[in-house]
Amino acid sequence: MAIYRIYPEKDTTIWSEPNIAGTYGNAGLDEILEVGGYPDAYLTGRSQRTLIQFSTSDIQSTINTKVTGSFSSSLNLYLASAGEIPTSYTLYAYPISQSWTNGTGKRDDSPLNTTGVSWQYRGAQENAWDNLGGDFITSSVSGSQTFSLSSVKDLNMDVTSIVTQHYSESLDNYGILLKIEDSYENYTSASINLKFYGNDTNTIFPPYLEFKWDDSSYSTGSLSVLSTDIATVSIKNHREKYLDSDSARFNISARPKYPTRTFTTSSIYLTEYALPEESYWGIKDEYSGEMIIDFDTTYTKINADLNGSYFNIFMNSLQPERYYRLLIKTTLNGNTLVIDNRNIFKVERNG
Repeated sequence: MAIYRIYPEKDTTIWSEPNIAGTYGNAGLDEILEVGGYPDAYLTGRSQRTLIQFSTSDIQSTINTKVTGSFSSSLNLYLASAGEIPTSYTLYAYPISQSWTNGTGKRDDSPLNTTGVSWQYRGAQENAWDNLGGDFITSSVSGSQTFSLSSVKDLNMDVTSIVTQHYSESLDNYGILLKIEDSYENYTSASINLKFYGNDTNTIFPPYLEFKWDDSSYSTGSLSVLSTDIATVSIKNHREKYLDSDSARFNISARPKYPTRTFTTSSIYLTEYALPEESYWGIKDEYSGEMIIDFDTTYTKINADLNGSYFNIFMNSLQPERYYRLLIKTTLNGNTLVIDNRNIFKVERNG
């Protein structure tokens, strides 16, 4: 597998609108993360930003024990809703330069919760930020993604530069701050609001940091490559359940339904073939139908050796206690096929 995901150790929204007493709230346990700019009831421009942090040990373990060769890292957040979006806008990610406490609040708590980080404080009304709205490094060590009104979608932002320095510890890892471009912060002409699912969501869409690298290997030796689309393609060793600590290799059986007749001492119907090199695997959530890992021509290539085709999956990259379906995409005889043999499995927590 050349795709691996880790999940946040904490995340929250901070916003610049205080209550009537001038106090800023905490949303450390809110299911939603928000980014945008809007006018308050007095038409004063306000802003909201997201803070998110991934464990340094998770980053280092992934790069040291999973990744092979060069890699990219992307911050991924699923969009829950969007309101009053401009024609074009850019979101920016910056490394946070001071520590912060997540807290146990929610955006709509009444009375206001002040147990953790807010627009003013890094903790429970103590240890103020040097700058209101969080302290972050505005340098080349950042990430950005531009959207248009016709392409409002999930966040998939390259943050390799930040992650690489968090990995090497040349930059202290206090997480990432996500904000909309300056011209739309403290905005008064519209209430620009992007809502993303947070780590406390009850959906299948928590945020994650994704690592991608190309570990594909395709060397079939004397094994023939399947060319006919009148064929049987299946996963030989699929199981119904896996622990989230498992690393599974899925072996693919590929054979023509009507093999060419040859003189041999064994059945020609048992002869295995390799799938073509342009073959890929994907994972769909069984209940929602959402593609959790989509077919990718670089990062979900199906491997082949002299025994046949195969691919690998780290189960702890998937959310536990959920059901998933394996899919295969290939091109045979000029026809692109998505093969679905109802290979459904559940990922269970190990302990």
